[in-house]
Amino acid sequence: MVTLCPPLSPQIESRVLLLTICAAGIGGTFQFGYNLSIINAPTLYIQEFTNETWKARTGQPLPHHLILLVWSLIVSLYPLGGFFGALLAGPLAVKLGRKKSLLVNNVLVMAAALLFGFSRGAGSFEMIILGRLLVGVSGGVSMSIQPMYLGESAPKELRGAAAMTSAVFAALGIVMGQVIGLRELLGGPQVWPLLLASCLVPGVLQLASLPLLPESPRYLLIDRGDTEACLTALQRLRGTEDVTRELAELQEERSACQGLRARRPWELFRDPTLRRQVISLVVLGSAMELCGNDSVYAYASSVFRGAGIPEEKIQYAIVGTGSCELLTSLVSCMVIERVGRRVLLIGGYCLMVCWGSVFTAALCLQSSYPWMSYLAMSCIFAFILSFGIGPAGVTGILPTELFDQMARPAAYMICGSLMWIMLFLAGLGFPFLMEGLSHFIYVPFLCVCVCGAIYTGIFLPETKGKTFLEISEEFHRLNSRQKKQGPMWKGPKVIQSTDL
Repeated sequence: MVTLCPPLSPQIESRVLLLTICAAGIGGTFQFGYNLSIINAPTLYIQEFTNETWKARTGQPLPHHLILLVWSLIVSLYPLGGFFGALLAGPLAVKLGRKKSLLVNNVLVMAAALLFGFSRGAGSFEMIILGRLLVGVSGGVSMSIQPMYLGESAPKELRGAAAMTSAVFAALGIVMGQVIGLRELLGGPQVWPLLLASCLVPGVLQLASLPLLPESPRYLLIDRGDTEACLTALQRLRGTEDVTRELAELQEERSACQGLRARRPWELFRDPTLRRQVISLVVLGSAMELCGNDSVYAYASSVFRGAGIPEEKIQYAIVGTGSCELLTSLVSCMVIERVGRRVLLIGGYCLMVCWGSVFTAALCLQSSYPWMSYLAMSCIFAFILSFGIGPAGVTGILPTELFDQMARPAAYMICGSLMWIMLFLAGLGFPFLMEGLSHFIYVPFLCVCVCGAIYTGIFLPETKGKTFLEISEEFHRLNSRQKKQGPMWKGPKVIQSTDL
């Protein structure tokens, strides 16, 4: 017989769940957005440091194209590390649990902060490169485990809202990184190592707060078989001792997954019943990263400088870009269940095409009309707003809604790996595109937006207001439309195990 804890009030329930969301987010997707944006402010200082370091070693300065190559590596190794982190997330979540995985993940952040902080004193730009790789791995792990942890900890009525907070914390991290990177704070030429090392602060906050909060009840019962720990976690998160019904549901789900296992990532590509889901995941996931939005954050100074914005105003314009995405991520959470996924995706991509076209025209005419520079800056804000209200808010929930529970863990691995690979390619190639295309820098990105809108309109069904079973049935009909015969489909198998 398990001893029940004293009942908790609904206020404590809300407080514990809110603290869990904040503690997971501050060291999770917040770190992703923060490390994505802080690299922008010290761009020129790191390039100068790289040249001075090489000159001190060899007596010869680095050629301009090699300085550009080293800088591109510093920027793009962050998403490359994220790719490896996405591959590690599944095994870590199973072996250590959701909460412990997030805590252990901070070891990488601490190591990276030490490398950043002592890089200038040691005269080594290689330490910056390695530090960026480490924070990338950390970001890849946390971006996969955080929504899993929150989705399993929240009640079913709040599960979607809790998972969507990952996008809010990512946008908040971008804004905070831009603010801390102001010259009045840590964006000056003497303190840029401290700016890069400031990623240690969110990691310490998570290490101080997350151990006090409960582990995922679903993990405790289904993966570890610890009924008493699961019951204690449920009581803390729900604020009541009466969790009998939810515990019984978890017990039933645990029994249902006996003898079954989750799909491997490569099995999803070979299954014809998942063909449209996998293609949608690949196409729309790639479009989200190749539409040019994230490149604005890594190279925002160069973009605004090319648009003719005065040098002293650039850093404030950069803060405005992050604020736009933070605003729209909040709006997206509120309207997604009203207007639907397809409308937000198609509308977002179409607006991005519109504003990106105006931006290109403004760049071409800025030499003739000085006010075109400010029109170009306004178009960048509108471009980011369009991205936040559509692709940024919707694409992240596709693995949850398009795949049943047996395929969902592998879908998250595919989605995470794909996202980081595309982010790596975009970060590596963007500075060379800027030099080669000049005013027409956004033309390739606009083509990606057009393809994303067309694919969504033709191939992606609406999932608003549908259960997972109804979504699976609809995709089964779409995937088997050409087949005259075949075995009766009995619906997706229920599996809660995250063993990959």
